[in-house]
This record gives sequence, structure tokens and C-alpha cells, in this order.
Amino acid sequence: MLETFTQGTCAEGRRAATAAATTRRTMLKALGAGVVTLLATDAVHTQVALAAPTEQASRDVLVVLSLRGGFDGLSAVVPTGDPDYLRWRPGIGVPQGRLLGLDAMFGMHPAMAPLLPLWKRKQLAVVHAVGAPDPTRSHFAALAEMERAAPGTSLRTGWLDRTLGVQGTPADSTFAGIQIGTPTAPQSFAGPTPELAMNSLGSFVLSGPRNEAERVRWSTCLQDLHATGPETVARPGRAALSAATTVKTLPPATNLAAYPDSDLGRSLRDIARLIRSRVGVQVATVDSGDWDMHENLGKAGDGWISDRLTDLAGSVAAFAQDLGPDFSRVTMVTLSEFGRRVVENGSSGVDHGHGNAMLVLGGGVEGGRVYGRWPGLGEQQLVDGALAGTTDYRSVISEILRRRCGAPSVGPIFPGLKETPALGLVRAR
Repeated sequence: MLETFTQGTCAEGRRAATAAATTRRTMLKALGAGVVTLLATDAVHTQVALAAPTEQASRDVLVVLSLRGGFDGLSAVVPTGDPDYLRWRPGIGVPQGRLLGLDAMFGMHPAMAPLLPLWKRKQLAVVHAVGAPDPTRSHFAALAEMERAAPGTSLRTGWLDRTLGVQGTPADSTFAGIQIGTPTAPQSFAGPTPELAMNSLGSFVLSGPRNEAERVRWSTCLQDLHATGPETVARPGRAALSAATTVKTLPPATNLAAYPDSDLGRSLRDIARLIRSRVGVQVATVDSGDWDMHENLGKAGDGWISDRLTDLAGSVAAFAQDLGPDFSRVTMVTLSEFGRRVVENGSSGVDHGHGNAMLVLGGGVEGGRVYGRWPGLGEQQLVDGALAGTTDYRSVISEILRRRCGAPSVGPIFPGLKETPALGLVRAR
């Protein structure tokens, strides 16, 4: 680990590097106020250049926004045209008069008003009643299966790592796969392709040096160390140092968009900055938590759910504005491990469910529509009290990968996925 080398001599660092080289997978951290983690196995790319010449102009950047905790899609995109909705949710249901009308069946929660311009410009779509093929109501199991996305197989890699493998990671970009907001990469990045995870761009620095002169000396020492150390440690070490240099030379943020002062807003601002700087980002991930609303979700659309949707909508809308013309080459999708039950519980909340809503936005989205087959909320139509999942979430992503992200085949990414007609959700590039 790079933190091992923040004190002592280069020779001591080499000894530590030799000891650390006993594992095949290396977790390398450059520790500061924030942490960056580079996952590496056999091949770590060490040359990072601003405005990388291998920037893939023919494919979209895929941004995956994970709504962790079980997003209540029935509160975000409300089936107001279904007569059973308010019957099941007499206290927490959002009345039709407060909703932002989308079509005859669905309305958007009023807290999501910042996204309405994107809907009207047909750059935002919703896929409702999305589910997983093997539903479970355990957060841990559902999240692990969603990010592995290979039910019925023994695959241990994540679907985003497999996506990068199919697309081919540019040899001069450490930023092909990146997580912003946490130093821990999601399970969807598990596998042989190297990815970066960091708290923020601003905190992505070598910790320990007290001034710039010391930082230069430390960097020189570490570069010398990694020039001769074992490759299992040296390659990710060189890559992390090179990535830190690139981050330092990024153009400043434009600050034209009014992001919320929140973890999600700050993370999306950093992702937009990387995309606009063209450092070779292919896939970016960011998390938004605190969606596990078993109690006090909010009466008639106010309270906890309203606060979280306000942050979500404001952050995503600012992200789209910040990207400007680059929004045309970005597709964002939201994912959550499961939805919530249709019936409100005795604590004015909703328990773990199944079917959910996905938001899809970008310059190539055929927006202004709610996609998917609505199963209904009648008692006989529910699955143990939950909305049925009629569209496999992998089918939604597959269409995006094929039509927007240049994936030559989705078979290796989603093994065993049954071929279904495309929704028409996105235009081909």
C-alpha cells in the first residue's frame, strides 16, 4: 500500500513493497483527507494524459447512480392512474393534485421538479416495474446479485468490470472506470480490470508532505521505488502517482451549475469535471444512500422521502447542466437493490419489496416516456405485497450498452440474459 511508504527511506519502502507483493490483487491507497483506491490485477495502466488521444468519441460515458437502501420508485414516479395506489398508501401516498403530470398513468413527485425540464426536452425517461430475475429482500444479497449480474453462474466478477473488459480499456487511461464519493469500489467493479475509487478530486493528493517541495521529493522517491519494485505493487503505484498528477492539472470547475451542498452534489460535480476534461472515462459510479425508509417516510409526499428526492433531483439536474455539450455523450442510469412494498406499514413507512423505477437520462435518450409493462397494484397482481418486476434491469442496461456505449456483445457482460425486444429507450449512436 502506498501509505506504507509515507515515512522512512526508499529502501525501507522497497522492503515493504516486497512484503506486500504476496497477494495477486493489490489495494493501493494514497491517503489524505480523502482516499483513493486503485484495484489492480495483471494489467494496470500507468500513463495518464490530459485530453487522452484514445478518448472514445464513438461511445457514451455510462454513469451509474446507485440508490442504496431500497429506493421507493412508487413515491418518485407515482402510478396515480392506478386505482389501488392510494388504497394501499392512505397516509404516505402523494395525491394527484401535488404530482407533476407525466402521462395519464404516472406523475412525478413534486420534489423532483428540477428534472422536469429534462423530461420535457425528452432527455429523461423512466422504466417502471423493473426487477431482478432472482428477487431477495436482503440488502446484502440483493446488492451483491445486482452488481454481479450473473445469476445461475459461478462468475465472481462485477458487470461493470466485465463491461470495461468487453469495451477494451485504453492503454493510456487510468480513469476508464472510476468511483467518486467513497474510497471503496463497488462490487460491480470486482475483477481483473483496474479501476479508481476516491472520496473527491480535491482530496486526491499524496498525504504526509507539509509543502509542495516535500511533495515533489516524496513523489520522486516513490517513482524511483516503483521503477524497481515487484510489478504487483509497482504498476498500481505508478498508476496512482500518474493519476494524482493528472488530477492536479485538470481545468478548474466551471461552477455554472447550482449543485446542492451534499455528498451526491459534490460527487457528481467531480464526475462532470472529469468527463469534460476528457481523461478517458468510460464508466463512472456514484452512490446515494439513506433510502431505507421503514418508518416516517413522509405524509402525502413530504418529510424524509421529499428531502432525499430534492437532493437527488437537484444534483442530477445540475450534473446535466454542468456537462453542457458533453451531455450528448453521457447516459446516466439509476439502480437500487430492490423497491419497497406497495402497502404502507404501521410506522408510516414501507418495507423491502421488489419492482422499482429506473431513471435514464442523457443526450441519446428517447425521453418523455415511462417504459415497461405496468403489472397493476391489485391484490392478485402483487408479489407478496410488492410491485411485480416485469422488466429485467439487465435488459435496460443491455440496450444502453449496445446502442450508446459501443459494447460489441452483451453476452459476456450479462451471461444467460434472455433476448427480449428492445424498449426503444435510447437512439443508436
